[in-house]
Amino acid sequence: MSTSSDLRYPVGKFQATPAPSPAQRAEWFLILADFPFQMRAAVADLSEEQLNWPYRPEGWTIRQVVHHCADSHLNAFARFKLALTEDSPRIKPYDEAAWAELPDTAHTPIAASLSLLEGLHARWFVLLANMSADDFERRYLHPDHSKPFSLSRALDLYQWHARHHLAHVAQAKRLHGGL
Repeated sequence: MSTSSDLRYPVGKFQATPAPSPAQRAEWFLILADFPFQMRAAVADLSEEQLNWPYRPEGWTIRQVVHHCADSHLNAFARFKLALTEDSPRIKPYDEAAWAELPDTAHTPIAASLSLLEGLHARWFVLLANMSADDFERRYLHPDHSKPFSLSRALDLYQWHARHHLAHVAQAKRLHGGL
């Protein structure tokens, strides 16, 4: 795992893996399958006050990170299903920063997002494990980028995303509480 001195990217910026092998994709499935349990363990003993620790100055709080992961991975799962059932669908982007400021992020216990992640990732794992090599070449169009995303690249991105935000939680705990 690479690390970075940039507090925004504690595991480094995303670097797409060109032509990942089936074995590499299977490893990524396991990262995503385990992610909800790792996140739950990472925040298990934190108080309400500690959930408000940011992972860096001007960064999101641990609470926002947990809710963001649920929001982001819900969108990712929907994008996979769209790409598997439509020809190069144009997906709808969303303003992640604005979503992180909505009342449900501030007022919903993180247990709701942790439970959502567990159910979502259980379904996502079954979907991924049953996809063919051709399925991973299916694409969706993201209007904020100039090229389509293959599901293989999207899988790579979201396994990185999971590790990225777990590292944010660990970083916040180190910065604020020496945990």
